[in-house]
Amino acid sequence: MKITLGDHSRVFGRKISDMIGQNIDGCYQCGKCTAGCPIAYAMEVPPHEVIRLVQLGREEEAMGSHTIWLCASCETCTSRCPKNIDVAAAMDALRVLAFRQGQTGVEKEITLFHKLFLKVIERFGRVNDLQLMGRYNLLTLNPLKDWRLGLKLLAKGKLKLTTPPVKGLQEFQEIIKRVLTKRGEGA
Repeated sequence: MKITLGDHSRVFGRKISDMIGQNIDGCYQCGKCTAGCPIAYAMEVPPHEVIRLVQLGREEEAMGSHTIWLCASCETCTSRCPKNIDVAAAMDALRVLAFRQGQTGVEKEITLFHKLFLKVIERFGRVNDLQLMGRYNLLTLNPLKDWRLGLKLLAKGKLKLTTPPVKGLQEFQEIIKRVLTKRGEGA
């Protein structure tokens, strides 16, 4: 079977549509998602144009965009869409595909933060701010970057040196392990 450019765009658009449970072709590029996005000023490709890239099957451009990594998943775009398209879920789906395909080099620090966040959650069963930011700052070669803020938060009782134990932590870790094993990411 010969795949034409039109078929390829349909395959990629259908993949994203299946992942978010909606037909992404409903977007007619009104731009309301971009107009409401609090981070649009920092994006090189606005959210509505990322959706258009998906519609056109321009997979490399969509997943290579900084936009998908800068998206805060605040869902303002989704709430503003007159066609009720979950734009935030589409950005999440693009990030998931990028992770699966190893295309995380665009925003290395953001992807590092995501990975560290999940590792901290897996280890402690909840966020441990000190562990998360400490590791992040070390790995980004900025070990003292947040020390002033850390001291202020510690003084106000907003930063804990230890994490209280989580009930059912071992069961939670087993679930994470099974999911990672199933996805081929763990042993």
